[in-house]
Amino acid sequence: MGLARNPNLRSGDYLEGMLNDFVGGKTKSKPPKSPPARLVTMLTCLQFAFAIYATFLLYYLSPAIDLRTKPDFSWATKFAQNWRNLIIPTHVVSRYQDSSNSLVQETPAVAHFTPREVCENEKIDFQQKKSDDAVMIKLKRELYDEVLQFQSKSFGTETLPELMKMKSKWDLKGPHPNIPKVTVILNHFKRKTLCSQLESLLHQTLPFHHVWVIAFGSPNELSLKRIVDSYNDSRISFISSTYDFKYYGRFQMALQTEADLVYVLDDDMIPGRKMLQILSHVAGTEKYKNSVLGSIGRILPFRQKDFTFPSYRKVRSKEAGLYLPDPAYDITVGRIVEVDFLSSSWFLSAELVRTLFIEQPLTFMTGEDLHLRYVDAISYYQLQKYRNAGSYVLPVDPKDKETWGDSEHRLAYVSETTVIFKDIVQVRDDQWWKAFSTGYVTQWAKLYPQKVDALFYAHSLSEVKALAPLLEKFRSTVGKKTYIAVSGGGFCPCEDAAVALGWPKGVCRERRFKIFDLGIGAASSGVSDSEVPVIQGVYSSLKGLMRIHNPSVVVAVDDVDLSVRKALRMAAEGAGNGTTLVLLPRNSVGKALWMADLRPTALPNWNKMQISINIITQNRVHSLTRLLNSLSNAYYLGDHVPITFNMDTKVDASTIKFINSFNWTHGPKTLRRRIIQGGLIRAVSESWYPSSDNDFGLLLEDDIEVSPFYYLWIKYALLAYHYDPQVSLPELSSISLYTPRLVEVVKERPKWNATEFFKRIHPNTPYLHQLPCSWGAVFFPKQWKEFYVYMNMRFTEDAKKNPVQIPKSRTNGWQASWKKFLIDMMYLRGYVSLYPNFPNQASFSTNHMEPGAHISAKDNVVQHDKSDFEVPLLKEDFRNFLPGGKLPPASKLPSLNLFNQAVSLKGLKAAGAKLKQDVLQCEVTETVMVDHDTGLPSQCAKF
Repeated sequence: MGLARNPNLRSGDYLEGMLNDFVGGKTKSKPPKSPPARLVTMLTCLQFAFAIYATFLLYYLSPAIDLRTKPDFSWATKFAQNWRNLIIPTHVVSRYQDSSNSLVQETPAVAHFTPREVCENEKIDFQQKKSDDAVMIKLKRELYDEVLQFQSKSFGTETLPELMKMKSKWDLKGPHPNIPKVTVILNHFKRKTLCSQLESLLHQTLPFHHVWVIAFGSPNELSLKRIVDSYNDSRISFISSTYDFKYYGRFQMALQTEADLVYVLDDDMIPGRKMLQILSHVAGTEKYKNSVLGSIGRILPFRQKDFTFPSYRKVRSKEAGLYLPDPAYDITVGRIVEVDFLSSSWFLSAELVRTLFIEQPLTFMTGEDLHLRYVDAISYYQLQKYRNAGSYVLPVDPKDKETWGDSEHRLAYVSETTVIFKDIVQVRDDQWWKAFSTGYVTQWAKLYPQKVDALFYAHSLSEVKALAPLLEKFRSTVGKKTYIAVSGGGFCPCEDAAVALGWPKGVCRERRFKIFDLGIGAASSGVSDSEVPVIQGVYSSLKGLMRIHNPSVVVAVDDVDLSVRKALRMAAEGAGNGTTLVLLPRNSVGKALWMADLRPTALPNWNKMQISINIITQNRVHSLTRLLNSLSNAYYLGDHVPITFNMDTKVDASTIKFINSFNWTHGPKTLRRRIIQGGLIRAVSESWYPSSDNDFGLLLEDDIEVSPFYYLWIKYALLAYHYDPQVSLPELSSISLYTPRLVEVVKERPKWNATEFFKRIHPNTPYLHQLPCSWGAVFFPKQWKEFYVYMNMRFTEDAKKNPVQIPKSRTNGWQASWKKFLIDMMYLRGYVSLYPNFPNQASFSTNHMEPGAHISAKDNVVQHDKSDFEVPLLKEDFRNFLPGGKLPPASKLPSLNLFNQAVSLKGLKAAGAKLKQDVLQCEVTETVMVDHDTGLPSQCAKF
């Protein structure tokens, strides 16, 4: 059965009518009999008594009255309850009570007072603080001028008139005005400034969309509500709670807005009447559309001479940062200035508000005191971290207070002059340092960009332990700077990482660059299997740290979680400063300690080189097996290393089967087989051709064997002598793995010992030699292209017809040797190869001198003593033998001519030019220059 009633009828009237209808009934009346007088009197008394009772009964039967909350006066109350339940079911009463309450809430309250009657004004019984400390005034002014000058040069700082002339999305004066919706959130606790704020907002040159007055845990809740009610404006709402939502409460409310822009004001800010128009205009410009705007801000502390960062409250310290504007030091904001965070007011797009809640807040404790703003650093970190948003203090017109965001600055400034407890200061310092050490780029970082050699990242404690040897090598190397970042949280707690590195746990709390706890576990995803929060946290933090510290490389282990690897790669690519990601296998970390000896200019080229292995083989499967086993056991530092097998047409079946079954885990495997037998000269020279200037070819015949450290030697030498922009060594054309024991080009082939020869310099110094190596060497792309063209122009079947005849060289008679043509070119143009030099002539490769196309050739009349060619392989870290434990500077490398005589690089070129037998006729003071893209000779040029 449905019930309906007139909404304008009072609840009591409605129930009374319903009872009359129900009790009175609808039966036909009979003619009344004339009762006796006594009976009439009795009935009259009963009727009067019932009328009194009915009055109470009707009152308590009203659906608007909840009898459970009223005192039980007598049996009449219980009787009324029973009657009401009998007449109207409980669920109907509840429905009508809810409807009645809803009607009461939806109906605007009738104001019984005016704003003038309820408004109170904040008493400001003190003068603006002015400093008389000449030293501090000078320091603060100098710092402010320094910041402003830097920002002016970097991206420009506009005055207020200049800002208002900029084109804006929110154009209020054009032929087709685009007016934004602005929701203003007024956060109140104890101050008596609400009326002043509302009066200013109601008279803005740009009307607001809504004003939400919020009072969370405020002792003045009733008086604040009374003020809001007194304005009787549907656009102004009051929202309260006995629970204190602290700092984030105002921004949580901002998430609910349907407006375009949000203006959050604390109770110490009374904006001028032009502020909404100014703020909206600036927020609509292309330059500042992704920014947070305000009227008060702070620049965080700068680094001190002892490399620590002071507290923001440190007195008489320039490094303690800036508070802007700061009347105490006569610092006003005449141009828009970027700050590290804003205080007391925040103007931003509704879209940016959501960014504040991507990560879980570090702490809520600072919200208890509304003067404590330093948790803002975390908020602006989220905006910068995920949206690259900046925070700016707007300039003002000093002659027009209506352009001021804080028309009574004494209210806001009291927070800067109030005595603050030491533990609260510590909380604030922890807050901004947490943001800074996890990638928040402060004004100090922008003003003083850092440069470190390496930044290590460990996502787990085991990764910290794996990276520890290389980290320690960097830290112990003079002139090197390096830090480590750990994931933190449940992944890798900072204090545990410090202990694993042998550091005190206190380093995790120091305001000093050493170890960064990224707190990845604090991401607001909660318990989730999604990789997105991890990727987002690692990427954003590492990207910020890279922008601050500009590391040459970021180093991690190569088996790091795939989502983390993805984040690291994106951060390195997104930092935009040339940082290179280096992923090292755990078993190679200790073998790459020489990395710390490279210049920071060379380190970013770590991944540029592509070293390919090119094997020449035919029918020596036993020799090939030995070579491939040695290659498989070498350290490759996680690099991508392709391998190619070059087989002549007469290759045997066992060799082909073995190559097909061989598993190469460091890159692709390629097989090439000639249709027509080419011989050794073609097999070698055509085994590789570079695809780019970063493509290097390692040529190996199958009777070669290599050391486990051979690839480390190649990479170290390339980075030190070829990829370091501070090194100029254009004569270097190859890197040898082998140390010769003979002077190969002299007819007598005398024995030679490099260790003995260079003992006055250093017995184990590497050296430059004009002789190329055919028993394990890496050839450079530009010179190999050059060699291809040269050999094509000079190749003859008859060696006697070769126009190049090097004086006293036995190579003049070589015929079926590709090496003869390379020797000629290197001699004529002054090229050299880098050779190792270790005790007992231990090398990175050795030649086993097994029968083949060259050693057993019928026309090879030279008798070969195996002991003259087979050298021991290095089985330990070669750094221990190098001068000073590292490769010497290029300028310190000694150089030898073709006959193992000490000659300068210039002398080598002079000897080749003097011969005048190159493909171009050049003067004795000139050498042939080539087009390195094609290898073709182009001109003669003086050397």
